[in-house]
Amino acid sequence: MKLLIVTAVDAERDAVLRGLSGTVHDVYTVGVGPAAAAAGTARLLALAEAAGTRYDGVVNAGIAGGLAGRADIGDVVVGTASISAELGVRTDDGFTPLGKLGFGSAVAECSLRLAAGVTGARGEILTLATITGSAQRVDELAESYPHALAEAMEGFGAATAAARVRLPFTEIRAISNAVGDRDASGWNWQAAFDALTKAAGELR
Repeated sequence: MKLLIVTAVDAERDAVLRGLSGTVHDVYTVGVGPAAAAAGTARLLALAEAAGTRYDGVVNAGIAGGLAGRADIGDVVVGTASISAELGVRTDDGFTPLGKLGFGSAVAECSLRLAAGVTGARGEILTLATITGSAQRVDELAESYPHALAEAMEGFGAATAAARVRLPFTEIRAISNAVGDRDASGWNWQAAFDALTKAAGELR
């Protein structure tokens, strides 16, 4: 099985590569945020098709914030779905996701088969273009998405690109901080990168 693995930044790519010694997977940095992830992943898939390279799936790998009580620093989370938590309509009455508006879906289902060998919790991973920075917003997300374990910025974008060429997709995240905690002194980048390296080594 040959996978296309995309990350937001080079540090995540390097952590993945450290775990992939001797494998056939390709790893690229595509940029930060859902738009960059969608465009970058789509470009890589188009280039691969032109070159005759066939992938069996797409993986978005990187670090993330964990929702309190659901995922702790150093944990690995394997997505059951990548959900755009901002795609929809927000009014005074609250937020209505895209799916309830009849304009498509804000949920990209993940393939558990692609990450079957990866040790970690299974659950939904939220995609946001704006990082959560307040306790109120954390509470809103936790209530709206009771099965979500983590928040990141690229999964739904990469999943959208994979879906366009009918490739299975999954998202793998290592937790560096708690969602909503903007005090970086409490973050543990090294623990997250080490966990990401280990998870990458467990990919088939």
